[in-house]
Amino acid sequence: MVGSQVAPLRIAVAPVLSARPTSSLYQQLATYVGAKLGRPVELVQGKTYAEINDLLKSGEVTVAIVCTNPYLQGRDDFGMELIAAPQVGGDVVYYSFLIVNRNSTATSLSDLRGTSFAFTDPLSNSGRLAPIYQLALRGRNPDSYFSQTIFTYSHDSSIRAVADGVVNAAAVDSLVYDYLAANEPALTEKVRVIEQWGPFGINPVVVNPHLDPALKQELQGVFLGMDHDPEGLVILRNLFLDRFVVPADSVYDSVREMRTFLRERGLGP
Repeated sequence: MVGSQVAPLRIAVAPVLSARPTSSLYQQLATYVGAKLGRPVELVQGKTYAEINDLLKSGEVTVAIVCTNPYLQGRDDFGMELIAAPQVGGDVVYYSFLIVNRNSTATSLSDLRGTSFAFTDPLSNSGRLAPIYQLALRGRNPDSYFSQTIFTYSHDSSIRAVADGVVNAAAVDSLVYDYLAANEPALTEKVRVIEQWGPFGINPVVVNPHLDPALKQELQGVFLGMDHDPEGLVILRNLFLDRFVVPADSVYDSVREMRTFLRERGLGP
């Protein structure tokens, strides 16, 4: 606070979607949270998942919506704390979809040896950790299994890369895929889902553990109360969410197990 000026509430969103749709979808949410707390708000979009973790760790942002694997990474690193998580279709899980171009003859990961592959972000669960884990179960690693790998840094970009023939295959967040199937069907009609991995605990809303306890409680109350407020309900529906809840920590165990398995083999975070 400077004089009577209230410092803006900075809300960061991991780039699960590319910058333009993220801004469009989440600015409403950020504005809503700021209004409920009576503070100006700033939406922060990082280019990578690691960048969002670093901003939260340093206190440069107040609250963030992060991917599952970066949440567990941040929890190990500096005690990143979950305050809420979205519920979708009555559950708090999502999946990793392995996709190929509609014209591909591949029907499983086993058919993709020697092809090109798109990962989303180095810390992505559904977009990198899950497919690497599936390869490791087969005694393989991506560097030798695929002819080429790239990072797209958002799930919609990975879907476009497969649809446009830039790469042969990718692994993407099922919720992003479902969102695009509903809002941009011409894109998802160009690809096919050939495998599904999961379930995994859903991407949570998190804070730095040293955040003022009163503000932490206020923030949590705003997210958990959205489905009881007409304005909040509209925003939830626009985001394809039922509501925000506090899930059981065990919902993240499947990702913890993958992280441990890969770390023991020198392949994971």
